[in-house]
Amino acid sequence: MMCVSARAEPDLSQFASTSFSQIQQGVGSLAASGDPRAGDILAALQAGRLLVGTDKQIYIKTDTGTVSAATGQPTEAPGARPLRVNNNVRVAVDTALGIVRLLSTDPAQRAAAAEAVFHSRDTSAIAVLDKAIAQETVPGIKRTMQEARAASLLGTDGSSDADRLASIAILSNRGDMESRSFMSSIPNPSPPVAAAAGKAIDSIDLWQKVWTVVQGAFYGVSLGSVLLLAAAGLAITFGVMGVINMAHGEMVMLGAYTTFVVQEAIRNYAPGLFGASLFIAVPMAFLVSGVVGVAIERCLIRFLYGRPLETLLATWGLSLVLQQAVRSIFGADNRNVGSPAWMSGAEQVGGVLITNNRLAIIIFAVLVLAALMAVLRYTSLGLRMRAVTQNRRMAAAMGIRTPWVDAMTFGLGSGIAGMAGVALSQIDNVSPNLGQGYIIDSFMVVVFGGVGNLWGTALGALVLGVVNKFLEPIAGAVLGKIVVLVLLIAFIQRRPRGMFPLKGRAVEA
Repeated sequence: MMCVSARAEPDLSQFASTSFSQIQQGVGSLAASGDPRAGDILAALQAGRLLVGTDKQIYIKTDTGTVSAATGQPTEAPGARPLRVNNNVRVAVDTALGIVRLLSTDPAQRAAAAEAVFHSRDTSAIAVLDKAIAQETVPGIKRTMQEARAASLLGTDGSSDADRLASIAILSNRGDMESRSFMSSIPNPSPPVAAAAGKAIDSIDLWQKVWTVVQGAFYGVSLGSVLLLAAAGLAITFGVMGVINMAHGEMVMLGAYTTFVVQEAIRNYAPGLFGASLFIAVPMAFLVSGVVGVAIERCLIRFLYGRPLETLLATWGLSLVLQQAVRSIFGADNRNVGSPAWMSGAEQVGGVLITNNRLAIIIFAVLVLAALMAVLRYTSLGLRMRAVTQNRRMAAAMGIRTPWVDAMTFGLGSGIAGMAGVALSQIDNVSPNLGQGYIIDSFMVVVFGGVGNLWGTALGALVLGVVNKFLEPIAGAVLGKIVVLVLLIAFIQRRPRGMFPLKGRAVEA
């Protein structure tokens, strides 16, 4: 007859000590033991539910009574009191729970535990890491465990050169600044280890410079997409009508406030639709700003064609009126526009942090540009707009109703500005002054790219966005804008019509 031995109970004697250092050692020993009850015991200690009785036995308090920490069986706990801990013990418990969770059946817990051990460099986790690595099947989690093991080995004074060299190779592939810090603080490195660490540090420094450039390029493209959204409508109205519309920024503001109103209505009447609030706000903002734009053209702009100075002054005054109207309706304080869950957070791609809201705005700008190009190329309105842009008199002689085209063009440009306001509400304060921060930059983009040319506007927005973001760390935000403006003036001196000037008899006359 075969005798089956019972599973050994974990040694919890150090937890009954009155010495915090003894309890801390007990936490580390329990985590390294691999006992299946270690996680429950440590979680109970972290939550303040671990008790010590007068018989020096350890118990766990539950909703229905107490159980033995060693066996998990319900039992009486004579004179039990909560185990006393200090900050050192709490830190040790947090680290130990990370070690124990390396063997969890939940992949998310294993990944988080491996990352926690990497940051803590706990040498007591090496044995558990070896076991976890041997049985891990998810490549990404396994790689993180190997990096955690490498970081722990580098911090161990007694590690062999072979282990340290292998650890340096692993951390060099990870390539972040924390890995660099680990390799720059190896205790008592031998000459080969020191040389390998120095080479790995140089490699990380080089890659960090590359990732810094890529991160700056992403921020530049992000800023360029914002400028493109704000300037696309202006490129149409300025190109077709020759109107210097200083109230264009207020169309952006109206789009942002439309987003606020839509979200407030959804919060009050259909909170389950909040995730789709921006999809509802985009057409609403286009409609509101577009209708206001048509009203402005019919009631004001059409009387001022051919008088650019009067147009500038009139639209500047109109912008003040619109700002004050919004203050009277919504107040002067910033309004809260929320971000849906799918636009929150960020993703780490290599050494670049990609924020979801910025990425969404870039994609939105591309879609808006594509839709606008399709309207101009494939619709009758677009055909008439292009005809009026190239030669207004000839278009009128061919039977095109140029006043109607002017109104629709102004409405289209204002509607696009409203959609820009939806995007800007996710990254900027929604206030009556929202549009003022983008009107000058929008004119710069339009003039730089070529008046009336959408491709030029898109390229101009990207160029100015990237240049701004690379100059800001060097010269500062204000001086950087001044440098960009000076460079733009120098460029316009050489190419007064921008990068991509429109072709046409009226344009070339």
